[in-house]
Amino acid sequence: MTKDQLRSVHKLLRNKLSQEQVETLSLNIANQLLTLAIWDYEFYHLFLSITEHNEVNTDYILNILSGKDKHIVISKSDFQTLDMSHYLLTDSTKIKKNRWNIPEPIDGISIDPKQIDVVFIPLLAFDNTGNRVGYGKGFYDKFLAKCRPDTIKIGLSFFDSATLVTDVFEGDIKLDYCVTPEKVYKF
Repeated sequence: MTKDQLRSVHKLLRNKLSQEQVETLSLNIANQLLTLAIWDYEFYHLFLSITEHNEVNTDYILNILSGKDKHIVISKSDFQTLDMSHYLLTDSTKIKKNRWNIPEPIDGISIDPKQIDVVFIPLLAFDNTGNRVGYGKGFYDKFLAKCRPDTIKIGLSFFDSATLVTDVFEGDIKLDYCVTPEKVYKF
């Protein structure tokens, strides 16, 4: 399937989930993450969920990271340049939703993408080879290209993999893992 086809199908599937289902599936994803050998690093990039889009609730992952005393990095999106700037999440970080309902830090301690060890990636769909389908703006491809080559890239999805994304571009960056409520995919 093409990215646009997968994007449409998975938006519909996600919109059909109740809030209770989103919470249960999100907790299951967080529990699946605990099975991965990724917890010895320092800097973890986490997206803050857009609740209006029924995204994976990353509060559970945030609690795990906080409990393990990890440095949590969150981003602010620039829709003019399609770049993201990254900030350390601290007790004094102020979060505000932008006009697209994305929760973002207002300001804070800037973090270079090269410092980040693990990135949790929002997505709509992914395939059996680690290709991912997001909202189509390319924010994460630009961001991941600035990270170290050994940065671990983990997609989070409510649904299992699609067989194959047919319209992959040279600049698309593949996942190392994708975690669903039932399974961890390793690529």
